Amino acid sequence: MVNTNIISCPKCGFEQQMSRECISCGVIFEKYQRVKDTTGNNPLKKNTAEKAAKKPTLSFRAVRIFILLLILFVVGMNSLLVKSETTDWKETLHVAVYPINGDESETSKSYINDLEVYVFKEIESFIAIEGESYELPIEDPITILLGPEIDALPPVPPDRGNMLRVIWWSLKMRYWAFKNDKYDGPNPDIRMFVLYFDPKTHKQLDNSLGLKEGLIGVVNAFADSELEEKNNVVLAHEILHTLGATDKYDLKTSSPLYPDGYGDPEQEPLHPQENAEIMAGRIAVSEREVAMPESLAYTVIGPKTAGEIKWIGESGK
Repeated sequence: MVNTNIISCPKCGFEQQMSRECISCGVIFEKYQRVKDTTGNNPLKKNTAEKAAKKPTLSFRAVRIFILLLILFVVGMNSLLVKSETTDWKETLHVAVYPINGDESETSKSYINDLEVYVFKEIESFIAIEGESYELPIEDPITILLGPEIDALPPVPPDRGNMLRVIWWSLKMRYWAFKNDKYDGPNPDIRMFVLYFDPKTHKQLDNSLGLKEGLIGVVNAFADSELEEKNNVVLAHEILHTLGATDKYDLKTSSPLYPDGYGDPEQEPLHPQENAEIMAGRIAVSEREVAMPESLAYTVIGPKTAGEIKWIGESGK
């Protein structure tokens, strides 16, 4: 015969005489049943369910971090391999220039429509002449190709001082380039995206950026044929950045750093200098006065930069 006065606790399973609460665990049966009838869920399992729901979130976050680290590792290893092949200077490097209407002006549009690759030949000659002075065993270190105009604007480069943002921008930039690069010629070793601006409305341009990770750069330039030689100084500077060259000027004052940022650091008297070291980008007229070079004819590649791009040993030999 079944004893109907016995109740089993829904929480701990303890059997006892009929009562309003469990003498073993203390759960109140009526309150438990009311919550269950209202929600349709077992309230005793709520906390357990919530904890279980959180576990996949933590696990998914860990997976995302792992995937990001894996991507960075693969990209980093690929960059090292490409960089090594690029600076062995056994073959001519192909540098593709992609024009972009940076301010969406009619002036920039007209300039880009008339743009020809010969505009950039000065850069080829400059690097060839400088390479010869370091006895580089290749007659034409680089050749510049004119890629198609790109309608989309690239991701905005971050402040150079924030390395993590620069790395993230580099990844986004490479993905953007992959989506927008329609060049059907020889596969370029280096890709430079040049944004053109109307000099009448843009008296000063933002800093350009060249990254050796990915061999890619974003250059801001003026849409004016009379300023093409100055544009080429900036473009050559950023191309060399992609090959491993570092800046040779004070980031706060923009003054060339002595001796590596001087065109001729052994000149006597030291000032005024006649040329700028290309990675300094300015001529040291005096200890406090600097001037922008009018063209690449007033720039040189110094021994420090030559070592960084593997034209000579780091020691200068």
